This record gives sequence, structure tokens and C-alpha cells, in this order.
Amino acid sequence: MNKIKNIILTCVFVVFIFSVSAACIFIPDQEYSLSERRYLEQMPYLSKDTVLNGEFMNGFELYATDQFPLRDDLRAVKALFSTKVLGKLDNNGLFFVDGHISKIDDAENEDMMNYASELFAKIINDNMTDKNVNLYFSIVPDKNAFLAEKNGYPSLDYNGFIERMRDKTEYMNYIDITPLLSADDYYRTDTHWKQENITDIAEYLATEMGTNVKSDYKVNTLDNPFYGVYAGQYAIPVKPDTIKYLTNNTIDNCIVTYYDTGMPEVREIYNMDKAYSKDPYEMFLSGVAPLITIENPNAKTDKELVMFRDSFGSSLAPLLAEGYSKITVVDVRYMQSSFVGSFVDFENCDVLFIYSTALLNNSTAMK
Repeated sequence: MNKIKNIILTCVFVVFIFSVSAACIFIPDQEYSLSERRYLEQMPYLSKDTVLNGEFMNGFELYATDQFPLRDDLRAVKALFSTKVLGKLDNNGLFFVDGHISKIDDAENEDMMNYASELFAKIINDNMTDKNVNLYFSIVPDKNAFLAEKNGYPSLDYNGFIERMRDKTEYMNYIDITPLLSADDYYRTDTHWKQENITDIAEYLATEMGTNVKSDYKVNTLDNPFYGVYAGQYAIPVKPDTIKYLTNNTIDNCIVTYYDTGMPEVREIYNMDKAYSKDPYEMFLSGVAPLITIENPNAKTDKELVMFRDSFGSSLAPLLAEGYSKITVVDVRYMQSSFVGSFVDFENCDVLFIYSTALLNNSTAMK
């Protein structure tokens, strides 16, 4: 009986090893992991030199891990075992509470806060000292501000962080939007906020800057499920989000010019190609772009706005179009701040710096 059992186990083991080996050989390597939002390791170059110096084996270890068959399924099994069986509160630094996936905060980094405030001051001093401008600053808190601490997870001191950033940027008028936000204003599987939930944010910012954007919108629903950046990293299958985007006569008639290809190019305010890409949130103002202008030909004012922003501003800027004849959207993650004055005339403009706590706490992404 034991002999038969051993034979069966051996056969099963041989079949398993053969199947995995065959899969590794015949299944094409994947270039990109959609679930993890990253490029996967590829087969390293094999040569006498790379073998002798260890480069090949180091690269092959990473390659084998990334290209292993059923990798996403095995990641899900590992995550379920860690959280459901071992009782871990997080997986890969992510946790699930109140219907949201969120990421454990990094510790507050004052050096990063100083870097951001000094960069903002330099942009202002280099470009606006002799201009008639109104300076404003606003911070978008991470959704952890409404999830982490009350559920027993380590959390950034958001009130303290914002207060310290206000002190470092006292040369600007601060607009506090935190009281208008809750966890449900953010996507469940992603870090960003929902455009349909921030119309009050746009109205409040506009009012504080002396203009008006109160308007009716048509709510459009994207027929493509949105698995945010946290969904794949968490590994455990979750229900996708739904992206909604707002339109009205003002937004539909805006002339939107992008300067991401070296030459100005007029394109749509919502990029529907990006809506069906790896990251559908990039449909808002085409995602990554160093400089964008949004002109409102039907504006009832000649006021102009220059917005320095991160990705949260992509879905906010269209909602501010009603209150300005022109909005210039600047992203100094993709444009050297020293070049800004060559492209933007700040005379008689409102200037809004609006950034998330995540970027301000890791601000070297700005240049």
C-alpha cells in the first residue's frame, strides 16, 4: 500500500515539475504586469562575462520570479493565507478597511517638506515678484487621513503635516479643503479622488480665489472597469471601481492645448484612448503632461489661473474652467521649474499650488 502511495506521489510530483517546466519554456514572457503597474524582468544577457561576474544569475533570479507561470494566482494565494490564516493586518504594506484598499503611510519627512516649500518659493521669486498675482496654496490629504488611524493602522499626522506646510509657505494664502472630503470621495482601489465627488471642492476653491464655478454637469460613466494602482499590489481580487467624468457646455467648448510633444497640439479634455489604457485615470487631461492650457471662449470673466499640480489636478482643472478665461496647468514633475517662465506669463493671474500629501512628503519628484 505504501509502495503504491509513493508511486502516486512521485508521479504527481513529476507531472507537476514537467508541467511547470513546460509552461516556463513555452508560455511567452510578459513585458508588463497590468495588475502591479510595472514592467517585468526579462531574460538577462548570457555571456561568459555575465556568468563569471554574477550578473547573469542575479538577473535570472529576478526574471524567474517575475515570469513564473500563474504568478498572479500564486500572489493571491499568498496574500489570502497571510491575511485570512495568519491574521496579518496588511499585505505588501496595503490594507483593506471600510471598503477601501489603502497603503500604510510613510513617516513624515521634513526634508521633503522643506524641499517642496523652497521649490515653490523659488518658482515665485524667479517668475512673479514683479507681477500682479494672487498666490494660493492647497493640500489634498491622502485618503488614509479618513481611514488609517481610526482603524488602528499607522498614520501620518495629517493635521500636523498640513499645519507645518502652511507655516513653511506663509507667503501664500492657504485654502483648506480637508473638511470637505471623506474616504468615499476617493476611489476604493486607487489613491485618487473621484471627479464627480469634488464639485464642491472646485466651487470652494473658486470662491476663495474670487470667481464662481457653480454649474450643472452631465455625469458620464466609463464602460471600462477601473482597477486602481492598489488593486494589483494588494493581490487579493477585489471589485473594480467605476470612473465617472463630468461634462457641460463650458467643458465641451474649451480649447485644450497640450505641450507634451514639443509642439502645441489641440486635443480633447478627456482622452478616451487613455480611458481604455493601462491606467484609465489618465483619461483626465491625458494624465502626464508638463504644460496644458484650457481656454474658455465663453468665459464671463477675463481672469486667468495658473495651476501647479500633481495628478489630483488632472480631474480638478476641468471643473475650474467655468470661472476663468484661461487656465494654464503646470506639472514640474515633467518640466524643469526653471523653464516655467519661458512658457507662462503670470501677469494679473491667480496662481494655485495644489498638491497631495503623498507628493509633498516625497517631493524630489518635482524639479
